[in-house]
Amino acid sequence: MPFHQFYCSPNLYTKEEKQAISQAITKFYAKLPAFLVLVTFIDVDRDSFYVGGEPNDRYLRINVQHSADPVQGRPWVEAYEKVIEPFTKGKGIGWELQMVNDDPLYWNVNGMHVPPFLSEDYMKWKELNRAVEWKHAVESKDAGLKSGD
Repeated sequence: MPFHQFYCSPNLYTKEEKQAISQAITKFYAKLPAFLVLVTFIDVDRDSFYVGGEPNDRYLRINVQHSADPVQGRPWVEAYEKVIEPFTKGKGIGWELQMVNDDPLYWNVNGMHVPPFLSEDYMKWKELNRAVEWKHAVESKDAGLKSGD
């Protein structure tokens, strides 16, 4: 799951721009089932958003947390920057982006461990665009328990 958190002033983006950003980011993660791509906008009032000690309502902080396929270095970050460019540089604002990779071992969706990337079960999730019980989950859980010994 890439979880995108956009911290910005309440009026920085319109409802339509927020949807366009969300759709562009979802498209960027085309190998993932779309339901796993989460984009949130957290409104921060001008008197609560400071850059360099001064209030700023033309600044955006983006945190991206990856629990699935980890970011593969700077080329991935640069490609992401191109996707959001119309909404950052193109809007004439300041922004900051940070991506972190979490261990997918500790990631569940609807109480289930996520199937291995591009496996048959994973592709079923992508096809249905939702989490469903998967046939190899028990084997995966057993393997995970053994590897922790």
